[in-house]
Amino acid sequence: MFKGSITALITPFANGKVDEKAFQDFVAWQIAEGTHGVVPCGTTGESPTLSHDEHKRVVELCVEVAKGKIPVIAGTGSNCTDEAIALTRHAKQAGADAALVVAPYYNKPSQEGLFRHYEAIAKAVDLPIVVYNIPGRSVINISVDTFVRLAKLPNIVGVKDATADLARPLQMRVALGGTFCQLSGEDATAIAFNAQGGVGCISVTSNIAPRLCADMQNAWAKGDLETCFAIRDKLMPLHDSMFCETSPAPVKYAAKLLGKCSEQVRLPLVEASEEARTKVKAALTQAGLI
Repeated sequence: MFKGSITALITPFANGKVDEKAFQDFVAWQIAEGTHGVVPCGTTGESPTLSHDEHKRVVELCVEVAKGKIPVIAGTGSNCTDEAIALTRHAKQAGADAALVVAPYYNKPSQEGLFRHYEAIAKAVDLPIVVYNIPGRSVINISVDTFVRLAKLPNIVGVKDATADLARPLQMRVALGGTFCQLSGEDATAIAFNAQGGVGCISVTSNIAPRLCADMQNAWAKGDLETCFAIRDKLMPLHDSMFCETSPAPVKYAAKLLGKCSEQVRLPLVEASEEARTKVKAALTQAGLI
């Protein structure tokens, strides 16, 4: 079961192209800082603006560095089922440990359509699949009943829950038991999510504060609530700053401040505004990161 602090990796760019060295150095830094897993080519990695060749290359670069050290959960979702199958097949071939498959966006499929989408991917590729439920971006919410059906498929192993509904992990736990892997997709409520049945968080903030995020999850797992809550409180202003404008512009600016990569994003996203930069810099200072 995947658990702990799992980083939804940014994709560094230089002169408009994927900065391969910066990316691999970044993955190595995440491992050295104690991160428990990584997700290349998620939304934070600007996957909607990557070409298919770039997408595949980023997964391969990540696996080269992380394989055998921490799990790689490759983002392979699409609102086209055939495309999601193709990307998931490549993730398996590249050596990823699992795939993160977002709910189809824009199409607004029914619950039956959602089930059949994931069923088709699961049957086509023998790779563990984490379902990514994020109604704020996909416009649809995968119901608990649909998850009950999906969990019967052998390689549907978990969920990244970005609903921000803290009743959901408990509802899922009651319906599915403790073996279905529930990961939060919301940094600010990560520990509250664990208290409701979760086992970790696929995090944006851990791009910038991997050690703190990992230590917080480790403290929770050990039952050291005093340490866990102290880190939780310390991280809260940083969480807020990472989403003061459309992600990942703020987190990429923070990565620039840490000397990890450029702040370049791809249109239709734009770099963080001056107001956002002020907030990000203040949050990093407050957290003792710069």
